Amino acid sequence: MQSNGGPAAHIGLDIGSTTVKLVILNQSLQIRFARYQRHMSNVRSTVAMLFSEALGSGSIPEGTMTMSVTGSGAIALSRELGIPFVQEVIASSASIRRFHPDIDVAIELGGEDAKITFFTGGTEQRMNETCAGGTGAFIDQMAAFLRTDAAGLNALAANATTIYPIASRCGVFAKSDVLPLLNEGCAREDIAVSIFQAVVEQAISGLACGRPITGKIIFLGGPLAFLSSLRQRFISTLNLDTDNAVFPEHAEYFVAIGTALTSAEEARAKGHDFQLWTIADIRRLLKDLENGRSADEPASLPALFQSDEDLRAFRQRHDRHTAVRGDIAALAHSGRPEPVYLGIDAGSTTIKSCLLNHDREILHTTYDASKGKPLEAAVGILRQIYAILPENAYIASCGVTGYGGALLKSGLHADIDEVETLAHFTAARYFLPNVSFILDIGGQDIKCMHIKDGVIDRIQLNEACSAGCGSFVETFARSLGMELPAFVAETLTAAHPVDLGTRCTVFMNSRVKQAQKEGRSVGDIAAGLSYSVIKNALYKVIKIASTDELGEHVVAQGGAFQNDALLRALELILGKDVLRLDISGLMGAFGAALLAKSNNEYGRSTVLTKEQIEHFKTVNAVTRCQRCSNHCLLTISTFQDGTKFISGNRCERGAGVQKRGDSLPNLYAYKLKRLFQHYTPLEAAKAPRGMVGIPRVLNMYENYPFWFTFFTQLGFRVVLSSASSKQVYALGMSTIPSQTVCYPA
Repeated sequence: MQSNGGPAAHIGLDIGSTTVKLVILNQSLQIRFARYQRHMSNVRSTVAMLFSEALGSGSIPEGTMTMSVTGSGAIALSRELGIPFVQEVIASSASIRRFHPDIDVAIELGGEDAKITFFTGGTEQRMNETCAGGTGAFIDQMAAFLRTDAAGLNALAANATTIYPIASRCGVFAKSDVLPLLNEGCAREDIAVSIFQAVVEQAISGLACGRPITGKIIFLGGPLAFLSSLRQRFISTLNLDTDNAVFPEHAEYFVAIGTALTSAEEARAKGHDFQLWTIADIRRLLKDLENGRSADEPASLPALFQSDEDLRAFRQRHDRHTAVRGDIAALAHSGRPEPVYLGIDAGSTTIKSCLLNHDREILHTTYDASKGKPLEAAVGILRQIYAILPENAYIASCGVTGYGGALLKSGLHADIDEVETLAHFTAARYFLPNVSFILDIGGQDIKCMHIKDGVIDRIQLNEACSAGCGSFVETFARSLGMELPAFVAETLTAAHPVDLGTRCTVFMNSRVKQAQKEGRSVGDIAAGLSYSVIKNALYKVIKIASTDELGEHVVAQGGAFQNDALLRALELILGKDVLRLDISGLMGAFGAALLAKSNNEYGRSTVLTKEQIEHFKTVNAVTRCQRCSNHCLLTISTFQDGTKFISGNRCERGAGVQKRGDSLPNLYAYKLKRLFQHYTPLEAAKAPRGMVGIPRVLNMYENYPFWFTFFTQLGFRVVLSSASSKQVYALGMSTIPSQTVCYPA
């Protein structure tokens, strides 16, 4: 490396978990070039692209330069390319000391990491260790779930009026909280702001670890630089005024700027011993980036298909399994009234419908994303059906199922709302009467049904984790800018699928990114994901010891199994052929239609008529229930005929249902009053030993009388906390002494 005088520029490169930031400072330490780019896990090419852009724009001067690199994705590249590595806290602190020396606390959100650094009383940093919940990746994941991006989520949140409680420990739990809100018709604006609030609470409760966040606070990182609604949630939650909330210019570049500043300081301190760079060195670095590759290779699994002939035989075998279709137009020529039977499956991410004739032939189907509005989507389905239904045909019965079934039954006046496991079982048994096991993988859930003697013997569902569901694969494909069909096509020809194990979405995302950094192809990673989805279902949800437990007649269904790669992975792991119908994604709707037919063969459905559908409308309102101390946040949907559907309630009272025993005494209320209101503490003057505070939590709901009496007899004045509430929780968020581990871990 050459050195011919003082450095003409100082380069800072920050390679994070999801983005690369390149900053070039001039001799006066002012920015002459700054770029922020998502790397889509292709770090080498992204770094090369940014340096090429800097060269092409003339931003890299003649003469010598200092350069350092930082970030979670930079250590291996630093060693390979010989660029000095700077720890992120040091880099961030260098920027803060130069531009905002009076800062007490720095909060930084990155792609997969979150940090709180305390400066007052000595530098101390807290960083997420076991979970990437509440970071930029979490925001991206939730935005994709709402069919938007981070900017779209920010715009939605700006118009919100209500905040709902949403978990942010990881995307799994958050989706479990968001899904009911979507399916119950809550405003997307309110859900968006609730997601940002969850991020704030995760940062404060998960990272502060017992230290209060006070004083002058600076907010750094891409999410906080670009998302104004997220900034506002931090301001409101921490109760900050304009003097104590610092949102600096170039917040997304602060760590990269600090890296460049650190390289400049190191050059001054070490003199000729510090490595300097020239334009020629930068060009050589570009060649190294293009030609280099990590020597570490992750473990591989067998290819899904060993040859093109193997793939053709697989497709020919499954193409034979088709449902019988009928012609809806042919109904008009019968000369008699023709009953038809409608089934609608409102799933977690999609809505499906199936229309059958009297012979159970399929006349019409739909399969669409519900986009968080299942009722509107179902109304659209009815409009389609009425538009193509001959005049002599009529809907004899309508059955609904799925997450949004209760809402659809109330809004559309469907005849039955059947539990989805029964709907899926009914469909599977119709096509394979001796079925022994059904594996249904949907967008957000996994259902495993063991069948014995023609009836459901045992049901297993994913309860705490949705890793490996269809939405995980789809979200990952979208994160790479690929449509799902193209993503699946890559898996079918992959020669060396990556072994990703069976882990929750947060950890698997990290493993996927690591595989990409190691140079593995999209196809190998996608094929590895296919194996992981199936292994997750078999070994985490069902917890099978042997594949023999599933019997010889296995049916695979659900929208996820339209993916040939998942089906093939299932067959390879089980070591046996599996039945998948051409309507695998419609089996819930088909089963609901079969149940609707058995419910009412020749009558007329109560479902909304064609005229009623044309004037259909719904009005949503949010209110607090006052019928018990829970005070549930209710969403009340009122339909055009005056009927209502209430969601968000934890009991029948919130739903407006008068319980038969409401006139009886409430023993829980009596117990609560007897425990906490029966005991009068000593007056301060009569308590020589002072006060003892007792929180109204845990075993105090059983043992408070003992402890009150014990301390009172000893001469203490017993002070009881207020009842638990969201406000009390918020006050104590920053006092949590350590990070908790999420339930699946």
